Amino acid sequence: MAVPVWSVDPRTGKRREQVAAEATHADVDAAVRAAHAAREPLADREVRVALLRAAADQLEADGEQIVKAADAETALGGPRLTGELARTTGQLRAFADEVAEGAYLDVIIDHADDSLAPPRPDLRRYKIPLGVVAVYAASNFPLAFSVPGGDTASALAAGCPVVVKAHPDHPATSELCAAALRRAAVQVGLPADVLSVVHGFDAGVELVRHPLVAAAGFTGSVRGGRALFDAAAARPVPIPFHGELGSLNPVVVTEEAARERAGQIGGGLAKAVTLGTGQFCVKPGLVLAPRGEAGDELVAALTAKLAKAEHGVLLDSRMREAFLSGVRERAGLDGVEAPVAAGEGEDNTVAAGFLTLPARALAEGRTHELLLEECFGPVTVVARYTDADEVREVLSRLPGNLTATVQLGSAETGGDGGRGAKLLAELTALAGRVVVNGWPTGVAVAPAQHHGGPYPATTSTSTSVGATAIERWLRPVAYQDAPEALLPPELRDDNPLGLPRRVDGRRES
Repeated sequence: MAVPVWSVDPRTGKRREQVAAEATHADVDAAVRAAHAAREPLADREVRVALLRAAADQLEADGEQIVKAADAETALGGPRLTGELARTTGQLRAFADEVAEGAYLDVIIDHADDSLAPPRPDLRRYKIPLGVVAVYAASNFPLAFSVPGGDTASALAAGCPVVVKAHPDHPATSELCAAALRRAAVQVGLPADVLSVVHGFDAGVELVRHPLVAAAGFTGSVRGGRALFDAAAARPVPIPFHGELGSLNPVVVTEEAARERAGQIGGGLAKAVTLGTGQFCVKPGLVLAPRGEAGDELVAALTAKLAKAEHGVLLDSRMREAFLSGVRERAGLDGVEAPVAAGEGEDNTVAAGFLTLPARALAEGRTHELLLEECFGPVTVVARYTDADEVREVLSRLPGNLTATVQLGSAETGGDGGRGAKLLAELTALAGRVVVNGWPTGVAVAPAQHHGGPYPATTSTSTSVGATAIERWLRPVAYQDAPEALLPPELRDDNPLGLPRRVDGRRES
């Protein structure tokens, strides 16, 4: 008997509509096999460029309906979701440009040279797609990190068909987006099955175990991501699993910075903590702030802002309960105070807040380790330190993060190897993106972006945002002494495709 998949309104907790049915083993197998069969037509680079641009157009054409459905399923609000849709379509077009340019293929040609010792054979290297990619959609970004999001866009750009395991928090949005992308595929002459969607927990497990799935991308919890990562590694043929799992995103505020702009930093922190009801993966979850008058002023500014913050709705009831219990457990630890109590609001909402304690409690023992774990929702921890040694001790106990932020004073931003440079070096070891005098919320889609970090932030060294996200779905192959007529056009001497490449150590464009 088919298990129904319901769309639920997080504002009320009530079902909206039945959207689909959970995929069976046979359904998953059929979706993967159809995707596998679409590899050959997707191999045409020009067609992929057209697909990505057509997908962006189709999403925009259905934008009003998609945003309305996404808001009904996530309570994230029309303005936020309209911006997210623009980010999503912009991301698709950016990958189209990347594929059109061709630099991602990383073409390298080293001609034979008998004068070397030992002699070098003719070697030609480029990158090819891995095969079918399984994408596990995120809850907190129903567009940019879900069915039409960065994992899907980068995989299609690489030439890999995609099967998405939809997130249960927004199944109707997932189906609408999938329909738009499948129409785009047909429009440019590709099989619709270059992308398909399956629903259900069991379908997600079946997907990562399917022998024709060549790689997987995941955004979600540590627990869920680690289970899938382990399943990917335990296969008879293990596959790459690029998972974004969880991040505390620490912030260090120097005493000099607090003296110069305590109010500004406190206000900025409040905004970063409450943005998206605290459901951004780069929300600052731990702030190291100085003791003393300047630190007190920062805390006062944060208190004033958070005390006035509007209550918000979390993505689903399970996340709400986890947030409430997480706050209660953290607030109950010895020495922890709550100047503004995060917790339950009215009408299925939650209230934002923060906790505070001496930094030495985090540095000295294991009784407060829970504060070094992400609490998903609008809450942060402010640890008050007395000196640089306490900061260093706390940082040494942190796991890997997506981001780390430092707020510096004007005298600390010079490149003279002073306090600012030392802090930057310490934070570089902890995160994939280091922010100076700003806030990590907001991940720009740009070629230089890196959205990843040491475990448990991610399970690999790759990024899920930016142009280099395409590298996750490619593998290099080299041909040695292959006759020109047998080489793929990307590697031929006359460069019929006009690709940027490196030939005998020299860059050509």
